[in-house]
Amino acid sequence: MIPPLVDRSPGRLALGQALGQSIGALAAFVAGLLLALMIAQNGALARATDPWLASWLAHGVGSLVAALLWWLSPRSPTPEAAPRWAWLGGLPGALTVVLAALCLNSPLGMAGTLALLLLGQLLFGALCDGLGWLGLARRRPSGMDALAALLVLAGALLIVLG
Repeated sequence: MIPPLVDRSPGRLALGQALGQSIGALAAFVAGLLLALMIAQNGALARATDPWLASWLAHGVGSLVAALLWWLSPRSPTPEAAPRWAWLGGLPGALTVVLAALCLNSPLGMAGTLALLLLGQLLFGALCDGLGWLGLARRRPSGMDALAALLVLAGALLIVLG
């Protein structure tokens, strides 16, 4: 007998759900690699010029690439109206580029910068999940979430202080 492709028993993810979660996890991992590459490139540019020019150039090139990708991609005929605050997504992005370039060119180095970036992302993400901020569905952080945050904090401290 051929096993079913979709396991609907309690506590098990359906095949489509598991595949979607795997693709999402891979995309997040690749985004993390790209974030590290971006920080290294912007840090080198900030060393050669200054963090503000590095941010301007990074966002200029990023805008051109994003415009090209947007132009090439199919779009739904009736996109949802975005909340007003969502239109300001470039603001934290610009500040992240500048702050990361400053941190990268400090004694923190690449590993310390990325460790603290990850810790900040994890803690703010848990806060957004727990309170339902930014239009996210409320998700109460679990004990495993707290343990993960403590382990990332410990790792960041080992990298920064070690």
